[in-house]
Amino acid sequence: MLYFVGLGLSDHEDISLKGLKVLKSVDFIYAEFFTSKLFGTNIKLIEDLIAKDIIVLSRAEVEEENIFLNKAKKYDVAIVTGGDPLIATTHTNFIVEAKKYGIETEVIHSSSILSAGCGISGLQPYKFGKVTSIPFPDKNFFPHSPYLTIEENFKNSAHTLVLLDIQADKNRFMTVNQGLEYILKVRDDLLDQGRKDFLINEETLAIGIAHVGSKDLKLKAGKISDLIDFDFGEPLHCIALPSKLHIVEAEYLMAIAGADETILTDF
Repeated sequence: MLYFVGLGLSDHEDISLKGLKVLKSVDFIYAEFFTSKLFGTNIKLIEDLIAKDIIVLSRAEVEEENIFLNKAKKYDVAIVTGGDPLIATTHTNFIVEAKKYGIETEVIHSSSILSAGCGISGLQPYKFGKVTSIPFPDKNFFPHSPYLTIEENFKNSAHTLVLLDIQADKNRFMTVNQGLEYILKVRDDLLDQGRKDFLINEETLAIGIAHVGSKDLKLKAGKISDLIDFDFGEPLHCIALPSKLHIVEAEYLMAIAGADETILTDF
């Protein structure tokens, strides 16, 4: 049997009772933290909670060596990860592979940034469009697709949740500030290419979100130019970019996220 157990968003206390029961019952527990990471806890605290050792796998061990899949042919095995276990497409592939091997699977869901990020932003979840992710740029790698996705959502009067790159194996975690800089840099690239019409600029309303699920939540709404130097603290971060606001959304952003009254100009 192979279990996929989500640990939630923040610390070891986020795990569900069902997940805790499973982890206490299985023969082997593996963890991967390159698709997500919990900053409010550590492996030792989780091991103390379940009274068992956890084997932390590298990306290569997870994606190339199939260690836990092979072990699950004979034993009850759990693979744990931050957030919800099926948000990473890597894990859905593992369920398919397990099916090929005749291994039974069960998923123990938990909280995910896809729901919590939208919810804590104060924006109505059903008004969100396509989610996008901003990667760390590299030599000959600076995709414009995140910016274009945001623009397409704006055209459809839809909000955008922007996930920021996590490279846990390299201890690199993109900040709200870096994500906003990326968005403006794409806008500048398109301007250099001769494009004239833009829906996103320094005056665009944005919401910076950090430490979702913890007592140290940081939530700040304002113009991109105002947020780009704001200190959101340690990772993990994400961004929400609102399209046309409902009055209830605007009131939340002013009362809870520190937005000023200029966001009411559309009403």
